Amino acid sequence: MANIFLSTPALRSLLLITSLLCLSLGSYAQKKAPKDTTQKSVAAPVVVPDTSRANLLKPVTVKDTGKNNAGGYLTLQQCIDYAMKNQPALNVSLINIDVAKTTNAINLSGALPQVNASGDLIHYIQQSQNGSGAVNTGNGGTGGSGGTTTGGSQKQSFANSFVPGIAVTQTIFNPSLLYAYKSAPLYVKQAQQASDSTKILLVNAVSKSFYTLLLTLEQINVLKEDTAQFAKSLRDAYHQYKGGIVDETDYEQAQITLNNTMAQLKQANENVVPQYASLKQLMGFPPEKQFNVVFDTLEMMKSIHIDTTRQLQYEKRIEYQEINTSKDLQTQLVNYYRYYFLPTVSAFYNYNLSFQNNNFNNLLGTSYPSQLVGLSFSIPIFTGFYRINNLRKAKLQQQILNWNETGLKSQIYSEYTTALANYKGNYYNLQILQKNVTLSKRVFFVVSLQYRQGIIPYLNVITAESNLITSEINYLNALFQVLSIKIDLEKAMGNISY
Repeated sequence: MANIFLSTPALRSLLLITSLLCLSLGSYAQKKAPKDTTQKSVAAPVVVPDTSRANLLKPVTVKDTGKNNAGGYLTLQQCIDYAMKNQPALNVSLINIDVAKTTNAINLSGALPQVNASGDLIHYIQQSQNGSGAVNTGNGGTGGSGGTTTGGSQKQSFANSFVPGIAVTQTIFNPSLLYAYKSAPLYVKQAQQASDSTKILLVNAVSKSFYTLLLTLEQINVLKEDTAQFAKSLRDAYHQYKGGIVDETDYEQAQITLNNTMAQLKQANENVVPQYASLKQLMGFPPEKQFNVVFDTLEMMKSIHIDTTRQLQYEKRIEYQEINTSKDLQTQLVNYYRYYFLPTVSAFYNYNLSFQNNNFNNLLGTSYPSQLVGLSFSIPIFTGFYRINNLRKAKLQQQILNWNETGLKSQIYSEYTTALANYKGNYYNLQILQKNVTLSKRVFFVVSLQYRQGIIPYLNVITAESNLITSEINYLNALFQVLSIKIDLEKAMGNISY
């Protein structure tokens, strides 16, 4: 019996069974051991608050004032209307219109009668003996005492005299007044066009700033949704890791993805503040007050469309209208120097009272009136080539304006073609990115189900989530880019209304 148990085959079988039992116990111990160590080294998942999407484009940190609008929300049109009343640069341009009108009134004031009053108070210290300082008191039968004789020509000298008078002058013809009269409406038109140009630029700037702010707010909404989704994925990965379904790397990758999204959300929230400040500056809105922006989604989608078959018309551009006004003004200046040789004709009327007496206390006792009326003219004969050189200069400036018009047409055409090409390209890109968002959502849904069933690793989920975020952000960028480029296209075509 002892030989049987100690035989070599029996011993080998016993050792094999013992080894298998030890391996089983070791495997069981390895499965149980990580439970305690993971509880000490792995922290609990971050509890992320529910940040599900609120109303479209609702601001995150800006408070509602309730004063500027019902509910404190302003649409794009309301922002533009506010800027039209409160923007400093626009108000300056409106004042410049009144300045132009006032300047015209000043330049045309010479066409009205000019009335001047004057007077001389004289005391003779010494008079010549030949009576050069005498006053004729006997012209026209002005009766009176003191040596005045009717029909005679007696001269008498007085030590004191006071001669007040009124002079009235009326310009009949003056080349300068003719130029001021013809150029006056052009100067007002020029000021109005400058104001219109400011309005167009203001609408363009406010619209772009508004869209930039909306883009950031929508990115915040997307990032809030993704943060909530990543927080849920983090909790799922943590519980799966605790249950021994996945390893530690899945949980750590989920934590990394959540941290990156939270950083992007924080940066987007910080960007809202300066973007609001920029919009306030363009609107002329008080910096210490706050307002919210809102936009109708359906209206936004409708506003991205524009008829690209319309032909470019240079006459609709405000810059083209301004340069035509400048050319009209330059034509008037050329005509002014061309007819500068014409005479200046005016009529005048003078009325004087002469008070004279040797006794200063009785100076105003007796007066000697006189009146006269007449015409005066002045003809420039030689002015040192002033007229000829100014005429030549005005014609050269006229040529410069012609070349500026040619350059402006080329610039307008370049702006139009560039804006049109950008609009078409970005509009097509928007349609493609819209499809990408739908596909990314579908892929993420399927990948998430496959991961929960243990078919694919968590890295596929992260990739699908990243693609979804990228597609959503790219779609928003493309949407607001199309809206901004549409503003550029309308500006290039001269179709911006205000």
